Parts: sequence; structure tokens; C-alpha cells
Amino acid sequence: MSDTIEKMVIVGTGPAGLTAAIYGARSGLSPTVYAGIQPGGQLTTTTEVENFPGFSQGILGPKLMEEMTEQAKRVGSKIINEAVTSVETVNSPSGAVKKLWTSDGGSILAHTVILCTGATAKTLGLDRETELMGHGVSTCATCDGFFYRKKHVVVVGGGDSAMEEALFLANLAEKVVLIHRRALFRASHIMLERAKKHPNIEMMVPYTVCKLLEKDGALIGVTTQHSESQEQRDLPIDGLFYAIGHTPNSQIFRPWVDTDDQGYVIVHDYVKTKTSGVFVAGDLCDPHFRQAITAAGLGCRAAMTAIRYLDERNL
Repeated sequence: MSDTIEKMVIVGTGPAGLTAAIYGARSGLSPTVYAGIQPGGQLTTTTEVENFPGFSQGILGPKLMEEMTEQAKRVGSKIINEAVTSVETVNSPSGAVKKLWTSDGGSILAHTVILCTGATAKTLGLDRETELMGHGVSTCATCDGFFYRKKHVVVVGGGDSAMEEALFLANLAEKVVLIHRRALFRASHIMLERAKKHPNIEMMVPYTVCKLLEKDGALIGVTTQHSESQEQRDLPIDGLFYAIGHTPNSQIFRPWVDTDDQGYVIVHDYVKTKTSGVFVAGDLCDPHFRQAITAAGLGCRAAMTAIRYLDERNL
């Protein structure tokens, strides 16, 4: 471990982390950015992105993250392809300093840290699921729903998020089948009633999706199974959307942050955590929007807040 204390360390390279890196680098801080186990974040698993401003013809998710990474490097960020494995706070002559241990066995000291490790969408873990992500399988209706206009899709889930996804898709797709493994939904009464009343939404309970059907590398249907009788039947569809929740990647940061019962980091003033000098941005603290553009906006805010923190302390 070097005794050098970095001005700014950023954990994560999705839209939040890379935007924070761009702002930090342009302020002359040369931030160190740890790419983590999924460099580029969830957008690297998508295909076309049409709702990120500045690309009139859309852009592939991996390409967008590649461009943001190169921009962050060009203005002075250091990208390291390692993950942060644990954190702690240590005392130093300049005050409390943050220490981060990394997957290569090393460590780094920093005056400010911006956490941007995002949240991982829950899936069913079916065979070929990873390969079909972005080719018929999705975890975000707002992101990908446009590609299913006038088509047949399935939404898996039973909570408010599933109702919201189904309702959003029902205004685009010709038919939405909402599949839930139980006969009773967890969703609030008002959301459930809205979904039930929509003419394009069909409820299918209690069923699970047990197999993905594909042709030429694209989803063409699913095999469903009745939760009680175990009877199976194939359902031809164009798209499958998971709405069974997200797992925020916050566990290792618990010494520095408080989290809610779902694991999302609790913040005040949008990006501040309970620990002075530790900030957060993106899906790690946002259970509601989970969009690339909102993550990028929080990344900007986190970096500017961290810069102000350093200036106020003459660090």
C-alpha cells in the first residue's frame, strides 16, 4: 500500500461512475476508478439504447459505455480493472481517510470516495438466459419496451414493479402476459386493479417460466409450468421482462453507509452518505428510476459535491 492519499476514488464504471470520473478529472483530480466485476455496468448487457440524449439514431449499450470510458480516460481518469473487496476508515494527520482493499490484494487511500456499484437485476437463472439478454430477454421495460411495439411479451413478477412494467408495456405491445408464481399478488390494490383493467394485459397465475425457447439466437417463446399441477405448456412470445426486483451491490460498504431493508444506500442531499467524504450515485441509491441518464446525473452531482468537500478542507 502506498502512503499517497488520492483525492478521489470512484468504485464502479457504469454511467454514474464514469460521469463522476469525467467531472473529477476535469477538475484536475485525476480520479482512480475501479471498474469492478462488470466494467460498464448493466448497459453492457443491453443492445440498442435509444433513450440516452445525444444519439439521434440510438447507440449500442456496450458502445455507449466504451465511449464514456474513453472520455473519462482522455480527460485524466485512471481506470483500473479490479474490484473493491472491503473498506475501512483510518486516521491520518489530515483527518479520517478512506481505505479500500482490492481484488488483486492491494489497497488504496483516498480523501473522498464515490460509490457507483449499481444494483443487479434478479432473474430466474434459466439456461441460455445470459446469452439471450438483449435478444428477447430484458430487465427494464422503460429501456427496451420500444422494441416490442405491437408484439407479444411476458412480464414475470407479482409486486408493484411488475404492475408498472406491465402497464408501461401494455401501451406499446399488442399483448402483455403477466406471469406470477402465486395465485395472490404482492402488489398494492390500486396497482393491481389498474393492471387487471387494462385490455392488453392478461394475468397468468400461478405459473412460473421454466424454460426459454430460442431460434437463431433470439427468444421466440417460453415454457411455463403451473405451480401446483406442474403442467407445462409453451407460450410463443417476442419478449420476456423480469420484474422480480434488484439487489443493490452495497454489502461491502456497510461500514460507511446505512441501507434500507432492500439494501439501497440511504442518502441525504441526494448523494451524501452517513460517512463524511463518502458519496454515492446511480442505482446503488435509486430504487425508483434506474435509468442511465438519472445515474449519470447523480454521478455529476456526487463528483461536484466531493470537489466542494475537498475545497472546503483544503485537501
